[in-house]
Amino acid sequence: MISCKEAAFISSKNQYREANLKERIQLWMHLLACKACAAFARRNKQLTQLCKEASVKMLSPEEKKEMKALIEQS
Repeated sequence: MISCKEAAFISSKNQYREANLKERIQLWMHLLACKACAAFARRNKQLTQLCKEASVKMLSPEEKKEMKALIEQS
């Protein structure tokens, strides 16, 4: 069986569909036995979903330069 540290890593990979079949099976078996890791996986999934729904706008490089200049002037 994989360790909790490995399960956390695979759980994160799985959120982005980067875990292969072997890793997903190992994770599933671990989550059946370890309730702490199962809770982590649920919270990780919720966090990923919230980030997708947030519609966060990032500053463009030009906007960053303008903001930096304004801060330096202060």
